[in-house]
Amino acid sequence: MPDPKLVAVVTTSYFPHSHADVIAGKILEGLNYDGKNLYGLRVASMYVDQFTDKDMSRDLAKKHGFRLCKTIDEALTLGGDKLAVEGVLSIGEHGEYPKSEKGQTLYPRRKFFEEITKTFVRVKRSVPVFNDKHLAAAWDDAKWMYDRAGELMIPFLAGSTIPLTWRKPDLALPKNCELTDAVMLGYGPFEGYGFHALEGLQCMVERRKGSETGVKAVTALSGDAMWTALDRGEFSKELLEETIRRAPAHAKGDYRELTKKAKDAGVWLVEYRDGLKAAVAMLNGFLHEGDGGAFCFAGKIKGEDKPRSCHFYLQQPDPYAHFGEQVKAIETMVNTGHPPYPVERTLLTTGILDAIMTSQHAGGKRVETPHLKIAYQPTDWSHATGPIPKVIKR
Repeated sequence: MPDPKLVAVVTTSYFPHSHADVIAGKILEGLNYDGKNLYGLRVASMYVDQFTDKDMSRDLAKKHGFRLCKTIDEALTLGGDKLAVEGVLSIGEHGEYPKSEKGQTLYPRRKFFEEITKTFVRVKRSVPVFNDKHLAAAWDDAKWMYDRAGELMIPFLAGSTIPLTWRKPDLALPKNCELTDAVMLGYGPFEGYGFHALEGLQCMVERRKGSETGVKAVTALSGDAMWTALDRGEFSKELLEETIRRAPAHAKGDYRELTKKAKDAGVWLVEYRDGLKAAVAMLNGFLHEGDGGAFCFAGKIKGEDKPRSCHFYLQQPDPYAHFGEQVKAIETMVNTGHPPYPVERTLLTTGILDAIMTSQHAGGKRVETPHLKIAYQPTDWSHATGPIPKVIKR
């Protein structure tokens, strides 16, 4: 086996079950936290923006011998004039950060990326960068990051674990299928988990005929407006109820009534530039976390009587093995210099989410998105298949 590639971890906070733990922790401790490193990566250094009373990074640095750094530049260079790593993991999730007027948590993802790229410019060399979840809260920041990566020719990967996890039943839509309608089911915090729902939707609909060309408008509905839109046929009742059928657990009772007064319940209407109309139903108050979460997709292909659907299975609790699938993708990019799936998917979902937050803040106003004219081709990078690792206790 070749020597593992050294990577730097740049993170907001590191505590049990934080994203730093379930991503970087798998490189440090193994998928099952048994010391068996299944990935060709090794953490050389780490920058932590906020330390909590449950911080793990200090003890892990002593245990594994990586350098805990005071700056991002130091993490990338170990204090020298050259890069000391072959890749960077930027994990801007968790910690105490302010919110925008629209309710978005302002994690320092752009700030992290700016500091990373400043070092690249200083040492006149770039290496692959992974950005956890959406690129940034605000579209302008996300677009700046995307453009800056292009300028410096940085292999850039981002996004959710949803496209990578197990699907029950196993489902991959055929490329260039004539998809006529789509609904994605989600739950949880409007922005934080809504992003995961959008990534689940997008990894499916991007495979339609003509591939992805972007989104022209979005609308965020809540309360009675969700179900008035359903009755008017603005999104598919058949597909909504198919996603609910796939959900492993939900409350007893009428989903309409249970969601009307729930915090962060909503339906997002997404109008694509090629005419496809899709919806994301965040049914808080009705859905339970259940075994494996409750992110589900249903889509209708022209000429088929029955919808195609699946549940995106998330293993909970430890070892949260779906994050291991994300580490595999990061490893591939660091080793090859090529992202295994397009960052444009996450650029688009970031823009959709920001527009949805704008629509919600404006009371459900339809928001046109001419800036989301984002075209890309999907890849065939595989999602998880085979046995799901057993739950463990740490």
